[in-house]
Amino acid sequence: MTDIGFGALLFGVCLMLVALRMPVAVAMFVVGGFGFASLASWPAFFNLLNTAPFGRVSSYTLSVLPLFLLMGHLATRAGLSRLLFDAARACVGHRRGGLAVSTIGGCAGFGAVCGSSIATGATMAAVALPEMRRHGYSGALATGTLAAGGTLGILFPPSIILVLYAVITEQSIGKLFLAALVPGIIAMLGYAAAIGVYVRMNPAAGPAAPPMPFGERIRRIGKAWPVAAIFLTVIGGIYLGVFTPTEAAAIGSAAIALVALVSGRLGWSALSASLLDTARATGMIFLILIGAEVFNAFLALSQVPASLADALAASGLAPMVILIGILLVYLVLGCVMDSLAMILLTVPVFFPLVTGLEFGYTQEEIAIWFGVMALIVVEIGLITPPIGLNVYAINAMDPGVPLAESFRGTVPFLLSGFVLLAILLWAPGVCLWLSGLI
Repeated sequence: MTDIGFGALLFGVCLMLVALRMPVAVAMFVVGGFGFASLASWPAFFNLLNTAPFGRVSSYTLSVLPLFLLMGHLATRAGLSRLLFDAARACVGHRRGGLAVSTIGGCAGFGAVCGSSIATGATMAAVALPEMRRHGYSGALATGTLAAGGTLGILFPPSIILVLYAVITEQSIGKLFLAALVPGIIAMLGYAAAIGVYVRMNPAAGPAAPPMPFGERIRRIGKAWPVAAIFLTVIGGIYLGVFTPTEAAAIGSAAIALVALVSGRLGWSALSASLLDTARATGMIFLILIGAEVFNAFLALSQVPASLADALAASGLAPMVILIGILLVYLVLGCVMDSLAMILLTVPVFFPLVTGLEFGYTQEEIAIWFGVMALIVVEIGLITPPIGLNVYAINAMDPGVPLAESFRGTVPFLLSGFVLLAILLWAPGVCLWLSGLI
């Protein structure tokens, strides 16, 4: 068997192990280590372990990860999800489907200070799910809205997945954050429109909630100002060059901690729990990065990415056809594996191929464009059967709703996600113009 064939075989083995729920760090490390030692030698593999893992996790760029993770954990314990949902409900809760639209708005706002999809969906579910069910919302619309709204956590900066993509591809975190911002807003508006169509076709699924007095609306909207201030400080500071993404994450974490302290929700137990959760999540991600480093070294040695790029270049296919084919692969993988595994396993293979295609943009612009589209596909995968991790997480919080019903509730949002993906394919400038201003 040739090196390329051996590399392709072990790549498939790694995908299978991850799909079978082996921890992604273990799967990549074991398969990559065995493959590297088989193609080179065991002494060469041990020499790789002397330098590669440390070189990967000691990067200054990665210091942004624990800070953004801490920002998300503190936001959860500060009760920002309740403030955001109440503010959005004050605006549109009295309309048909308004509580579902409020949930989407709350998820977008909370995702802007959390950065995690499942955390956004689960945290908002604790606030919004009882309200929607109490007002007679169908199980499909309530759980489908929360599952889809949670995906906004990886679209609005800070996005943990986008940070990892930037580290792997050596792109600017700040530019990627800004590039994802406009598609995130479009996704939020698209989800709201999907809810509007859904309740128009099925009015009983999302009845209007009783209207609030005007004074109460103003009070609830005003209480959400800390979230807007923190988001504008973090993203505006990066955009204006006042501070780096790492400094922005530190400022955002400190600001949310201050909000939680003033509100009386940040005692010693909450702070220690946030720090411990951050340490656990950081350790998990760093282990995955070490496994990915070993696996990527094996892939480079087997020359699978280079051979795939050469084969597709010689195929005569149009660059857009190749790109759509790659996105279709992502859609299929997104149905059987989680987003982190999908990005870390496939980007080293597909990224050199995509940046080598001719689209009329610079390599940096293509890298940013592809990163945002990959993020959209990951978002779609989180609510796509049969895995749909967000759907499982939300459905578990309302056991009375059958899982199949929750998946049916995500269909309008899946259609909205495909429309957004088509917009980005047709008009890359939607995500490039803002990042190009830096």
